[in-house]
Amino acid sequence: MDIIAAMTLLCVLLLVFFDFTNGFHDTANMVAATVATQAMTPVQAIGLVSLFTFLGPLLGGTAVAQTLGDFVQLDDYTADAGILIVLSGVSGAILWNLLTWWRGLPSSSSHALVGGLVGAVLVSAGPDHVRWGWSALVNQGQWTGLTKIVAALLFSPLAGFFAGFLLLRLLRLLLRGATPRVNRPLRRLQWLGAAWLAFSHGTNDGQKSMGIITM
Repeated sequence: MDIIAAMTLLCVLLLVFFDFTNGFHDTANMVAATVATQAMTPVQAIGLVSLFTFLGPLLGGTAVAQTLGDFVQLDDYTADAGILIVLSGVSGAILWNLLTWWRGLPSSSSHALVGGLVGAVLVSAGPDHVRWGWSALVNQGQWTGLTKIVAALLFSPLAGFFAGFLLLRLLRLLLRGATPRVNRPLRRLQWLGAAWLAFSHGTNDGQKSMGIITM
């Protein structure tokens, strides 16, 4: 095995390990509510989330992978130099995931991965090798490159906040005269909600490593 093949294999293994550390954070987020409400046991919750997270990148298309594989440009670098840059960025993201997991701090693995790669590219290749996307946004009104990723990372928590707020108000209105018997179907609906959340998570986070590998 030559050095390029060995470095490529190491990069793939590191990205798989990055996904594993991503699970330290995100799996807990997805199972906490269902376990706390006793809709599922911890084993059931983890099994369901694992299955649908696995199905996400298989059935959810490749749009996220294409976005993550295109926001830095390393085409003018040799293969070993390009892989080394990616290895550095992914290693930084892994260390951040492990540190925040060790300290019990909620964090975004997506922020860590994008930040690690941008930092490695800026140090080694310079700002010209990052697709910032500012000109396309200002001149054409199109979200591309890093601006597209940052916008999604910033606005998705706000969208989730308002959607959750409105949904809670709607459910409180609909269940205003309900008896405790409504808890049984609501707990069953949590299975569907957890499955959909896990599938969405896999469709997004599962594709991030796919995009970096194709880079």
